[in-house]
Amino acid sequence: MVALTTPQLEKGWKAVDFNLLSVDGGYYNLEEVRGENGLVVAFICNHCPYVKAIADKIVREADELRKLGVGFVAINSNDAIAYPDDSYDNMQIFARQHKFKFPYLFDATQEVAKKYDAVCTPDFFGFNSKLELQYRGRLDSAKKDVIPDAKRELFIAMSEVAKTEEFKGEQIPSIGCSIKWK
Repeated sequence: MVALTTPQLEKGWKAVDFNLLSVDGGYYNLEEVRGENGLVVAFICNHCPYVKAIADKIVREADELRKLGVGFVAINSNDAIAYPDDSYDNMQIFARQHKFKFPYLFDATQEVAKKYDAVCTPDFFGFNSKLELQYRGRLDSAKKDVIPDAKRELFIAMSEVAKTEEFKGEQIPSIGCSIKWK
């Protein structure tokens, strides 16, 4: 397992469209997953211990952000041949186990991850209503530890984005397993 951190934020960068298969059998594009006040695009996978440690927190944050008009989508771009735990079938199981209420998409060609310059799982991108990048950082201050009162960094940032279109606070890079490239 190689742990990587996300690069510095390029504020204002525009979200890139996609059309990917979801665990529910449907296909979703950028327009279908965005909320009226913004969007979080999260690159995750099934086998990474960093993702496993926060999967239920991701669900909580997605649910609460939806109430603020912020859409949420998760994308798995890992090589499912070399890492069968990250296969589409296992994505369906993982989503059911954690009760995902947001689209969990399979980027089989890895083109979407490359366009977003995703580097690790998890890797969170927070966009405003104009789909301009405002946040690229970690979910919370707990990382993969269990800290009940960890600072909810993604939620705080995207709450501000939902109200003001931008986030001016500190952004601490996410850390996680490297994307498993083909």
